[in-house]
Amino acid sequence: MFSTVANAQTIPVHRTNKQIMIDGNLSDWNEPFLGPFVIHNSGEKALQNTFVSLSWNDENLFLAYKCNDSQIIGTSKKRDSQIFDTDDLVEIFIDPDGDSQNYIEIGVNTFSTYYDLLLKCISPECGGWNTSMDFDIKGLEAVSKITPEGYIAEIKIPFSSLEKVKNGGFQKPKIGTKWKGNAFRIDYGNTTEYLALQPYKSLKFGFHQPAEFAVFEFVD
Repeated sequence: MFSTVANAQTIPVHRTNKQIMIDGNLSDWNEPFLGPFVIHNSGEKALQNTFVSLSWNDENLFLAYKCNDSQIIGTSKKRDSQIFDTDDLVEIFIDPDGDSQNYIEIGVNTFSTYYDLLLKCISPECGGWNTSMDFDIKGLEAVSKITPEGYIAEIKIPFSSLEKVKNGGFQKPKIGTKWKGNAFRIDYGNTTEYLALQPYKSLKFGFHQPAEFAVFEFVD
């Protein structure tokens, strides 16, 4: 099941009653997939398709990505390696209170290597670029699986860990809660493409444009 949201401003996060296993197998995933992702700063069609699905229960936010990829780039590395410089990967940015500060970035490559970091501030108004790779989301799970078409990635983010983000403005979601955020992919190969579920209007700052993040709305 697929839905096109390339120009949408609100991304639905569907509530699930199923037990979702983070194992790279989507047989337990019934929620719709959104996409395809587009070039992040132009909205143009990507060379290879990417789709994402988001769901939640009382304890966790879940994400699943489906990526077509004819040339897998990357290797297994230690946690918190800067795989965004070298490896095919998917990413999620989450800013629960939408103030463009203290937001979360998570990336997972095709070999289940992942990083999580905190973006405390990126604009001159709050002191300029300030990030923390030492930040860890306790209980985070991320697993990727290479498929004949490319790869699948699944992520589980416990809400209990987000509550501990200082000045993050996190409140446990309920139906109708809205967060700011966006989903991304970096596709390396003969041509490198930087892709987003929701494209930006501005050409500056790459993926880090929290003022232009989409809205994630938690729905039933």
